[in-house]
Amino acid sequence: MGDPILFIPGLMQDARAFLPQIVGLGTRHAAQIFLPVQDQVARMSEDALIHAPARFVLVGHGLGGDVALDILRRAPDRVTRLILLATDPLSESPQTAAAREARMVAARAGRLKQAIAEDVPTTALADTPDRAAVQALMLDMALGLGEGVYLRQCKALQRRPDQQKTLRRASVPTLFLAGAADTLVPLRRHEFARDLMPSSALKIIEYAGHLPMLEAPDAVTAAIEAFLAGPMILR
Repeated sequence: MGDPILFIPGLMQDARAFLPQIVGLGTRHAAQIFLPVQDQVARMSEDALIHAPARFVLVGHGLGGDVALDILRRAPDRVTRLILLATDPLSESPQTAAAREARMVAARAGRLKQAIAEDVPTTALADTPDRAAVQALMLDMALGLGEGVYLRQCKALQRRPDQQKTLRRASVPTLFLAGAADTLVPLRRHEFARDLMPSSALKIIEYAGHLPMLEAPDAVTAAIEAFLAGPMILR
């Protein structure tokens, strides 16, 4: 068996966000899920480390990727490899934080469905036959977690730390996975993050947008599997 994998889903996602990868990689890696439901990234990473294995592969999407980077900052010796999907290493801009505040107001008024639709709009996903099903799953996960989790996670995103220093100092082999059609975390942001890290690579997932692990699950699973089986990346 390879190193265990700690999966950290993103905004308003539960374990189903990574279910295809958990199944696909499960014969070679034990899987653990951490749901980031606190109101600060630092609290999330601290809690994740309490329950994580001694050493592990770390996979994060979006907010989960932000938590993964904070885990790497806190405990770099415990992370054997890092995979980040749709992860922005910069702190949230004032404009984005203000727009998020408006969605939080909507959620407090009972319009969580509307807020989620604005957080991950149709235009952020690839135009494929599976897009409606992916959107339906995203909404089902969000409604299951509820308004309270949404508000806490939004606060964490608004106040998330800038992790450029973490990237520059990191030596762990890292794979960035970018959906080709992602408009929320565009390719140039992935390239920026990759270029900060000495031992990293970027793979573009075709026919996928902001949720590549659900939009193109086989391609994402294959990319992770190849990365975990391959040699360390040296650039």
